Amino acid sequence: MIDIHTHIIPSIDDGSKNVEETFNLINEAKMAGFTDIMLTPHFITNYYETTGAEVKFWVDSLQKIVNEKKIGVKLHSGMEIYICEELTELIKKGIVLPLANSKYILIEFPMNTTMRNANEILFMIRNMGYQVIIAHPERYKCIQENIEYAMQLSEEGCMFQSNYGSIVNLYGKEAKKTLKKLFKMDLVSFLGTDTHKQGTIYQIMPQILKKLKKVVSEEKLYEITTENPRKIIESEDK
Repeated sequence: MIDIHTHIIPSIDDGSKNVEETFNLINEAKMAGFTDIMLTPHFITNYYETTGAEVKFWVDSLQKIVNEKKIGVKLHSGMEIYICEELTELIKKGIVLPLANSKYILIEFPMNTTMRNANEILFMIRNMGYQVIIAHPERYKCIQENIEYAMQLSEEGCMFQSNYGSIVNLYGKEAKKTLKKLFKMDLVSFLGTDTHKQGTIYQIMPQILKKLKKVVSEEKLYEITTENPRKIIESEDK
């Protein structure tokens, strides 16, 4: 499996607090069956303004130690970028990063409100040659209350990354219910842990996978946990 959404770089956002926790998380990921991890700290203007250079520094530094310890996990750069008016400029200037040096870019929406010009911003990003992946759509009120909005975004060219934890109610009943709807509509292209802390999501992956197998086929589960994420790394089209 390949994890395309994590917060395990130390002391950079609301995820891992220190290097020790980071390596505990990497080891947990390995034990859970992940071969690759994309490090995607938050980028939120005027709040978490992590730079691409910082992320790349941490990926390179952590990978070196991972290799020395023979942990057997490959790390990749990325960001979870909160949608904003300046997003196209941030991309052009290289301030924000796509996933794994590809043309796939992970975008976060507001949780409880609807951004009126979100579709226009996403259109401009796609017009720059990027493939938009919307992070954890099942958690957004705008999609929970109007599942057709997800279909509209899909028809406009967006893809979706849902969180593993949503299927076991980690984000509430509405998120779980919405995730099941997204699966039925075949709108989920990727799964990610969105892990922030050790001793949480990676350690319950066996239970999560068991639950997922009741909702999607083995073939589909492989596609969204491994095959499609691998295409990001290899810069292929889905």
